[in-house]
Amino acid sequence: MGEWAGRGPLEWQAWTHRAVRVWAGEREYRGWLLATDPVSASIVLVSFLEDGSMSVTGIMGHAIRTVTADTEQEGQDARVREELEHLFVAAAPEACSPEVLEQRKDSLKTWLEKNHVPITELGDAPHALCVAGVLTIEPPYGPDNCSSSNEIILSRVQDLIHRHLAAS
Repeated sequence: MGEWAGRGPLEWQAWTHRAVRVWAGEREYRGWLLATDPVSASIVLVSFLEDGSMSVTGIMGHAIRTVTADTEQEGQDARVREELEHLFVAAAPEACSPEVLEQRKDSLKTWLEKNHVPITELGDAPHALCVAGVLTIEPPYGPDNCSSSNEIILSRVQDLIHRHLAAS
């Protein structure tokens, strides 16, 4: 086990969003540490290339010998940290604007009502929808955002949402 794997999650977290040099096996990697898996000590590095694109590399924790600060990249921390924090947000459905979420909610609510599904908005969470008092649909209102202890209702509502998204 390398020196990196011997550290703990709190130490790994301190390295997040920092420029690092990683030695794994006989190879050196350089980039910005995006994330560390707390179970395997594996890391994700992001490198910004000269042509404006970026490279994302995963390095298995068991192969990592050492991780050190990359002093050649210091001084860029604040700008790069902001880029890294927003790197995957644009692709996440939760990143939708409030207007888009409201439109999705209204569209889904209309679709479910059209299909004779009893739907209401929850008072304590104005963005959540409630089906028959037994199922909740949270933003961004996709099939994976449904929760219910009744698996039959859950499956049927998720199927309706899939059909709604396919028709949209």
